[in-house]
Amino acid sequence: MSIISIKNLKHRFIDRDEEGSVISEKMAIDDVSLEVKQGQFIAVLGHNGSGKSTFAKHLNAILMPTEGKVYVDDMDTEEDSKIWDIRQNAGMVFQNPDNQIIATVVEEDVGFGPENIGVPTEEIWERVNKALADVEMTEYRKHSPNKLSGGQKQRVAIAGVLAMKPKCIILDEPTAMLDPNGRCEVINTIKELNKKEGVTIILVTHYMDEVIDADYVFVMDKGKIAVSGTPKEVFSHPEKIYEIGLDVPHATEVAYLLEKRGIDIGRGILTNEELIEELLRRGYIENKSNSIHKTDSEDRSSLTNKINDRTGDRKETLLEVSGLSYVYSKDTSYEKKALDNVSFNIGQGEIVGIIGHTGSGKSTLICHLNGLNKATDGVVKYKGRNIYDKKESLSELRKHIGIVFQYPEYQLFENTVLEDVCFGAKNTGSTKSEAVETAKKSLEMVGIGEEFYNRSPFELSGGEKRRVAIAGVLAMNPEVLILDEPTAGLDPKGRDEILNMLKSLNKENGLTIIIVSHSMEDMAKFADRLLVMSKGKLIYNDSPRNVFKEYKELEKIGLSAPQPVYIVEGLKKKGMVSENTAITSKEAADIIYETALDSL
Repeated sequence: MSIISIKNLKHRFIDRDEEGSVISEKMAIDDVSLEVKQGQFIAVLGHNGSGKSTFAKHLNAILMPTEGKVYVDDMDTEEDSKIWDIRQNAGMVFQNPDNQIIATVVEEDVGFGPENIGVPTEEIWERVNKALADVEMTEYRKHSPNKLSGGQKQRVAIAGVLAMKPKCIILDEPTAMLDPNGRCEVINTIKELNKKEGVTIILVTHYMDEVIDADYVFVMDKGKIAVSGTPKEVFSHPEKIYEIGLDVPHATEVAYLLEKRGIDIGRGILTNEELIEELLRRGYIENKSNSIHKTDSEDRSSLTNKINDRTGDRKETLLEVSGLSYVYSKDTSYEKKALDNVSFNIGQGEIVGIIGHTGSGKSTLICHLNGLNKATDGVVKYKGRNIYDKKESLSELRKHIGIVFQYPEYQLFENTVLEDVCFGAKNTGSTKSEAVETAKKSLEMVGIGEEFYNRSPFELSGGEKRRVAIAGVLAMNPEVLILDEPTAGLDPKGRDEILNMLKSLNKENGLTIIIVSHSMEDMAKFADRLLVMSKGKLIYNDSPRNVFKEYKELEKIGLSAPQPVYIVEGLKKKGMVSENTAITSKEAADIIYETALDSL
């Protein structure tokens, strides 16, 4: 039985002027037809602007078709009398749980939906109890949602939908803003709901590894379904997926790279285990698990001596952080130590990544680097000068150290893109003409052309907003650019464009970059050095390669290593390779290729 039936769905976004005349039209969904059966786990993939979020909003009647029909549990979404029944049967979980949580206590938030549709009080509590148990959040029922981690908040948002007893849950990029542990929590939760409770899951995501266990995958491009099939069928054609601007699972990518070098292990490899099994089965690599090779402890002994060895001293030091501590709400019942005796240096022209679980102190830390927060204890120096000294001007400091925050829409506020980018320059002493000239140069640096100048920044895509926010900071000609999760929520193409642009600014302009990220894969490719935060402390300060060797320790603090690390570690455990680690898919493929050559 189909829980969702879509027939020739089309959706146009139409902009009109004050008189009602059409200014522009955009076809967001273009003749999509599909069926979703009760109990299925469906994944929807696509680049930013492909139409996948617009599609998702049709499934619980947030949007109505321009043409075609959408049926949810045999109810037409265009029937006004059926709207609440549809939304009860097809619950929606959004990207940012803060936009969905409204109560001050977890259990009250979960009970809000049933209460508003007239469910009797006794049954409301039964539903709340079951929903919290289903997402393993019972022990947090009396907590304030504001005190929870990102992953916990998202599980509360899912519980709020579950309490409505839906037959189907639609999740639109639910893990985009989460750390690896939070991402894993949410994905495991929805898999369990699907398997144990029979809830139909429709997951919209950019993370390819999240869809491996889906029953069926739809890949959208330009408002149409470009590719569909089981995960194995879809990812058996990586060229097509790359062409659309997406990634494939890491094991699939390694297999594809090997195939191009003559090591053919077949298409449709999805997991690390499948990759290793096929390498063994086809005789490219031998199982030497009884051979003598280094143990994990021996492998890591050399690293332990290097921790905190790399502090940027080999380059001219721009920033010095010494004994930095910060306490929120000091001397109140809400007192919390966010930073605890943190020390490090940042050298001129470095690219430094900051990683850590949600609540580890990353964002608090960067807000100290240009004086937005003042340390409870410790010192921050810029070019040897204490930024907290009364003689120092914080407004002058912020010309040299600029921050781009996690949600760029919070940083954009002017009527047009050009005005927005001019704002900082004008407010730091530039004339209007100087500010315009600087703004245009900054926009050119981030790849935003003249056609965007007079557009509202709020009409832009997520990637475009980030570029404009970055341009606004660059217009102030900083020496240090700090970015908090600049690629969160972006598709692989948008992510790569932002990172390549930043790499270019670093190389060509000598810009020092500090970047906070939850993506271990991005940091492996991008950063010269990693600072790892946990519970307000700096626990690692070293190269990405050395930090990711400590993957077991990272897992204990809610992080992970890039997937290629686990591929090579799986091979090491079977005695197949002896190399320490690989932090990119190319490196993993190189190691396997060289080992295969020795075996043939």
